[in-house]
Amino acid sequence: MQKILVFDTTLRDGEQSPGATMTTPEKVRLAQELEALGVDIIEAGFPISSPQEFKAVAEVAQAVERPTVAALARATTADVDRATEALKGAVHARVHTFLATSDLHLERKLKINRDEALRRIERAVNRARSQVEDVEFSCEDATRTDLDFLCRAVQVAVEAGALTINLPDTVGYAHPEDIRQMLQAVTANVTGIDRVALSVHCHNDLGLAVANSLTGVENGARQVECTVNGIGERAGNASLEEVVMALRVLPRYYDRFYTDVVTERLCPASEVLAHVTGIRPQPNKAIVGANAFAHEAGIHQDGLLKDRRTYEIMTPEMVGARGTRLVLGKHSGRHALARRYKELGYDVSNAELDRAYELFVLLADRKKVVHDEDLLAIYFQGTMDDAPRAFKLEHLEVRCGRTPSEAVVRVSHNGGPVRESSATGDGPIDATFTAIEELAPWEMQLEEFTIQAAGGGRDAIGEVHLLVRVGGNEFSGRAASTDIVDAAARALLNAFDKADHARGLESKAFARMDLWAV
Repeated sequence: MQKILVFDTTLRDGEQSPGATMTTPEKVRLAQELEALGVDIIEAGFPISSPQEFKAVAEVAQAVERPTVAALARATTADVDRATEALKGAVHARVHTFLATSDLHLERKLKINRDEALRRIERAVNRARSQVEDVEFSCEDATRTDLDFLCRAVQVAVEAGALTINLPDTVGYAHPEDIRQMLQAVTANVTGIDRVALSVHCHNDLGLAVANSLTGVENGARQVECTVNGIGERAGNASLEEVVMALRVLPRYYDRFYTDVVTERLCPASEVLAHVTGIRPQPNKAIVGANAFAHEAGIHQDGLLKDRRTYEIMTPEMVGARGTRLVLGKHSGRHALARRYKELGYDVSNAELDRAYELFVLLADRKKVVHDEDLLAIYFQGTMDDAPRAFKLEHLEVRCGRTPSEAVVRVSHNGGPVRESSATGDGPIDATFTAIEELAPWEMQLEEFTIQAAGGGRDAIGEVHLLVRVGGNEFSGRAASTDIVDAAARALLNAFDKADHARGLESKAFARMDLWAV
């Protein structure tokens, strides 16, 4: 059997999904989850894009041991050098450099000709190989590149020392037949192609990313670049869980291939990403969606009771989906809580358990039973702090049910005196935010706001994710509570904590670079 390398770019390409920006601690936490999942390569980010991104790549490189950590770099000396510097702490490091090869990108975006493109490819790969052993080169917009020139570009990269050649469908325009023809052309016309690993990186603009990735495997690709939940630029990337499970569940086509992914951790990884970004997969999402193993039709339920294979091609246990609900209450102890977290796929440290148990007890006093969904909300709320807590909500009182709503809040900052403010608004959350904003040391603008129930029932925990703009920079905030107004207030203060922390960092924000998108 042949191993298919899983190159996960959730932290880089996935983060380009609108609203999915992650802080450094969030990237580290997700990278550790990806290591437990068993991916082979983690693309941690684009180091030259900002000091914060450089720091994130450097910390991810030091936080994991088994996977290769990759850093993205355009085909320039400055980019390559910055990437290699960020990867100094990695046990296994890869520089992933790229250049557009389609005539459209060369002429309209880069404004260079084909000969100059070949020179840049050679210089960049040579520079990277002089500093690290493992170098990957990507032909951006490969599927819209003239095949003869694509083969020339790949030949230059191979001769310069690239060990992996990636052929992306950057804009999700390709049909599986295009992928087949492209890979067969490169395989037939590039000398030494047998000495490198061929890779595919497919976007989902037409919903064909997974199909195109699997076609790549069928035609010689031994690395698939993908993301958890399929997040990414525009319509996203090939979904990691869908590619992996297709290879496992369809032996008729893929019995020659395998991956090292621990499929039982697919749903836990999906949950971590959803809580970090606030972007949940749609209920009917394959493999990890809430309805992926739900059956309502009577005929289906009857068949399942007789033999699960009648309507399930895989079991929930194969992908780590929760099939049962554990009822915990205020009389449950720390050991029961720790055991259930382990059953759910989360190994909690003593410090994390202390914090989670504290929140669990508070919640159990307010609810008769605590379900698995509640436990996960508690876990992420209690173990994923990513900035010092500068702001504390001391008091919140809301009057609503009439127009306008009224809110009174008391907030302390860095242990200082408690300040009070009151405000009215179009609903309780609007009033609360207006009152908190009056106490903030800066002006803010709310960019995004989402509420998600962690479970069913009237007493379900509500999770709030939001994005605020402070001084030209965006900061995310999240919180969970059975009181959704309380959760919203705490989420806003969580974002303020990050803004307060960022003010103390002596780093300059770089303008967003829009000339890269492998």
